[in-house]
Amino acid sequence: MGVAELDEALKLLNSSLAHIKWRLKSSSKRRLELDILALCTRMRPVIMVDYGGKMPELQEHLCALLKLIQRESPIFEHLKVLVIQDMIYLIHVRELSEYVQSSMNSKEELNFVDLEKDPPEMINQKEKSQLVMQLISIQKLFSTLFPLEVVNGQSSSQETKYVDNANPANTISGHFASQSSECIDLSNCMENTEVTVPTLNGWLLGYPVVYLFSKEHIGDAIYNLSTKYLHIFQVLVCSTLKKGSQAEELLSFSVPYDLSTRGSNEHWAEAFLAHMRAKWERCAYAWKSLNMEVSEFNPQAIVL
Repeated sequence: MGVAELDEALKLLNSSLAHIKWRLKSSSKRRLELDILALCTRMRPVIMVDYGGKMPELQEHLCALLKLIQRESPIFEHLKVLVIQDMIYLIHVRELSEYVQSSMNSKEELNFVDLEKDPPEMINQKEKSQLVMQLISIQKLFSTLFPLEVVNGQSSSQETKYVDNANPANTISGHFASQSSECIDLSNCMENTEVTVPTLNGWLLGYPVVYLFSKEHIGDAIYNLSTKYLHIFQVLVCSTLKKGSQAEELLSFSVPYDLSTRGSNEHWAEAFLAHMRAKWERCAYAWKSLNMEVSEFNPQAIVL
């Protein structure tokens, strides 16, 4: 893949948007273009779509768009829509499979912030946290449903199965990684756990710091975060496809200020930036630059 191919892919994306009559605001359209580029160049495995309308119309638009662009270009062949409850994502199946396997092999070290405590604090003994263990069970589910051998075409099996030995009723089967359908629905992946969507998102979206709190303590988590100063970590990229283009946000996440006083010099921040730069080096033809900026934020109202 090169710049010319990516440029043609963006033209196809825009013509397909017009074909399916999906009218997006200019800012949302630009965000979609950036997200699709990030997925196709494998800078990110998962993008949460929080623009362009509400469910189920948003899902219908995304599925119609993928069906059309995948028919016209192989660049988009690994993209799918993922639905989890009322959240909707775009994923790169192969990159997600590799990311999940890396998570299971502890190559990507996660740092958890306990939002049930005031002030929030980092969790040092993860193995003693029931919520962390439940998140690991969800990771195992993803690793089974998105196995690398199926994604890489090394298996003739069309079906994978996740079996929860502790609770067989939670067994889920399917052939998500290789199915032709544009949409994967894993809305039940958090059933019988106390894991919340923000915690799942923290891991799924690739953040190095994940907020942890149970469903019973959502109110406490909102209060404990909304009353604290935060550091906002932004990874910024600049596309090579448009002359004079300015840096845009590839992703961002927050961490309580008191737990990140060293900003980008925190060891996990340095490791995360090194990881993102390694990804960038694989596709520098698509992105002129990649940097991380840290700013302070005093939240007045936070919705988790």
